[in-house]
Amino acid sequence: YLPTPMIFFAFLVTLVACNAPPVPLDDIVIEKTFTPERCDRAVKSGDFVRYHYNGMFPDGKKFDSSYDRGTTYNVFVGRKQLIAGMDKALVGMCVNERRLVKIPPQLAYGKDGYGDIIPPESILHFDVLLLDVWNADDKAQIQTYHKPEKCGRIVQVSDYVRYHYNGTLLDGTLFDSSHTRMRTYDTYVGIGWLIAGMDQGLLGMCVGERRIITMPPSLGYGEHGDGSDIPPQASLVFDVVLLDLHNPKDEIAVEVQSLPDSCTRKSVEGDFMRYHYNGTLLDGTFFDSSYSRNRTYDTYIGKGYVIAGMDQGLLGVCVRERRRITIPPHLAYGEEGTGTKIPGSAVLVFDVHIIDFHNPSDKVEITSVKPEKCSYTTKRGDFIKYHYNATLMDGTYIDSSHSYGKTYDVVLGAGQVIPGMEQGLLEMCVGEKRTLVVPPHLGYGERGVPGSAVLVFDIELVNVEEGLPDGYMFVWNDDVSPDLFSEMDRNKDLEVDTTEFSDYILRQVNDGKGRLAPGFDPHRIIENMYSNQDRNKDGRITADEFKLKADEASTHDEL
Repeated sequence: YLPTPMIFFAFLVTLVACNAPPVPLDDIVIEKTFTPERCDRAVKSGDFVRYHYNGMFPDGKKFDSSYDRGTTYNVFVGRKQLIAGMDKALVGMCVNERRLVKIPPQLAYGKDGYGDIIPPESILHFDVLLLDVWNADDKAQIQTYHKPEKCGRIVQVSDYVRYHYNGTLLDGTLFDSSHTRMRTYDTYVGIGWLIAGMDQGLLGMCVGERRIITMPPSLGYGEHGDGSDIPPQASLVFDVVLLDLHNPKDEIAVEVQSLPDSCTRKSVEGDFMRYHYNGTLLDGTFFDSSYSRNRTYDTYIGKGYVIAGMDQGLLGVCVRERRRITIPPHLAYGEEGTGTKIPGSAVLVFDVHIIDFHNPSDKVEITSVKPEKCSYTTKRGDFIKYHYNATLMDGTYIDSSHSYGKTYDVVLGAGQVIPGMEQGLLEMCVGEKRTLVVPPHLGYGERGVPGSAVLVFDIELVNVEEGLPDGYMFVWNDDVSPDLFSEMDRNKDLEVDTTEFSDYILRQVNDGKGRLAPGFDPHRIIENMYSNQDRNKDGRITADEFKLKADEASTHDEL
């Protein structure tokens, strides 16, 4: 069966140990001892095959074995590189098929035998297991067994991809797997960084697609194999799933998923933004979410506080807008990734929901609906009563005076409300309704609920009591009595104590002769007035200490 004595004894036959001649054969006899369930390809004349065998005489005595040499027998079929019987026996075999082949002498080594190993006129038995078959004309074969419903982009030459694979020989023997290393294989496609068959097989793939790529050795590791797990002249089968795809020339991709009905302002560089996001890899693998922390991500945009792609993707958005931002690695975490959940060279996908944004230079925005008649507008010092509903910019409820069943009452200019509300309540008419948009630096700042939040107040002024001039907590409505001190000193001891002072002031207020500043505790006001008059702090006011506000130096404040 070997063409010359110089060829390896791949199928040399063992000497028959018995003297009785075997039953003569006219042709080869094939017994299929194992047939695989699937047979994608059968051997044809001209194919190259790799197989293992045990060679025996009819009595079972072994004369040769590829197993003993630890290497398959590799040969072209039908080119007279084998004995004629083996050339016939291999045709039609499938990979992983096993055959017991009986070959008569005329189709083996005939009357000459083979040296001292195979006697003349010997019948040979071969137990053959086919491991590989290919043809010199073969190309890379691609079988797609899963394709995603949506495929916005396919792999092209010079793209950079991340994929997982299992690599096997044609008989199913595993030689390598990225899964066992728990790390994708990352490379450029079509520029020679891969074996030729893989370069061809990855082209046209979608992220999430699964393919089986089968390649002949000419497109794999050729005549020499890889020196370890891949033998020479081996067909290779790669089961591939594509996880990621980008090109070094890529920019971010923005897909607007929903817009609010009204958008009066869009974000610009330098704005401070609060937004929620879900972060995934391109294949949908989750890596992070602000929702899972129950807290927005808060940052300046366009200033380098976030990855470059997110800085770009957050410009030009509206409050309550939802958009998907796809970011190539060179605008994200690059070749190194984050070292934990984001692998190197990964494309990132962020689904973002804009909650609010503002600029440090923002002022309170006021939208007003005034009543038809307005005889008085609020000013500092006025005591006002109003209703409010408070929300975030996205409409999230915060608080409402209606829930307490009463108005909210404050003195304007007394620091009893946030600065933005203070500004928004000035110059209002009773019955006027306003919407106030208050940036956080005029609201509750970084520690607000939530921090750095823009607030929206819908307010309605219910009542206003005119306040006193700046610096005054009590004023006279009539002319001041010239005997003011003696009128206070009811026991005529030439001193005014706290009781005399308090009783007198309250009596003037009740008689309509004087006014205390509205919105404050009257007793606290009177205590402060008394303290200011008691110059030496001995608990009594004398005539020398007693002075009216109008008589004080301009720098002195009664309180």
